[in-house]
Amino acid sequence: MDEFFKKLPFIDNILKGIGQIMLQENRWTGLLFLIGIFMGSWQCGVAVLLSTAAGTFTAMKLKYNQSEINAGLYGFSAALVGVALSFLFETTVLIWVLIILGGALAAIIQHFFIQKKIPVFTFPFIIISWILVFALHHFTHIPPSAMLSSEVVPTKYDDFLTCTNGFGEVIFQGGVISGMIFFIAVFISSPVAALYGLAASILGAGLSQLNGEPVKEIHMGLFGFNAVLSAIVFSGVKKTDGLWVLIAVFLTIAIDDFLVDNNLLSAVGGVFTFPFVAGTWITLLIQKGIRKAKMN
Repeated sequence: MDEFFKKLPFIDNILKGIGQIMLQENRWTGLLFLIGIFMGSWQCGVAVLLSTAAGTFTAMKLKYNQSEINAGLYGFSAALVGVALSFLFETTVLIWVLIILGGALAAIIQHFFIQKKIPVFTFPFIIISWILVFALHHFTHIPPSAMLSSEVVPTKYDDFLTCTNGFGEVIFQGGVISGMIFFIAVFISSPVAALYGLAASILGAGLSQLNGEPVKEIHMGLFGFNAVLSAIVFSGVKKTDGLWVLIAVFLTIAIDDFLVDNNLLSAVGGVFTFPFVAGTWITLLIQKGIRKAKMN
């Protein structure tokens, strides 16, 4: 099967780009993510394919580094732009056009930061989505999607199973099934990353509940998905990796709860993955400071 994907490198790059949403350079992870997204909404599934293809195609046409393209580095922010727009808005012609253009622009912004050797993670997706959501809310009358406006049916599964919801919400997918598929998708690529992510999802839910956040939203995984991503970044087999995961997750949860409690980003669609990016940046700066102190 691997030989099949090698004969179709563009499809392989797209799947790896989708897998890179949770920092996994793995075509099978990307394929499972895609299946989970289509299970939630065909519009989101098509949007992810279009936006990831647009980002990957743009990187190829602009002759970016081939190894970076092959690793899917120009697909994951593009993928998130696509799923965000299709999740938040009814998929009109304008939304489909913006999904493609947003995916292409995400690749260009990603390339700028890769060249500067700045680890921006999903920041291109965040910036593009904030701008587009703000503009669409203020200058168009496109209604919200049915997914956004529909009432969420409480799950009958127990709390142990629903702790995977943090994985699902990374890609705007609610429900236990999507969360479990995404957890398995990460696990087949990196078991340690998946398990750290699971622990972070549980921790995010627990701390947010202590902070008085709405139980229904915690149960959906809305206070866990940023923590999942932060944990995956610092996951590893060393004992010190666990410490850095803990620091990053605590920072991410604190930033997430603060932004949500103060309703600071509602005008641009919400926090998206910004708490993950901010928490991870701060943790990396702490690591850098400690390394410099040891050298001196």
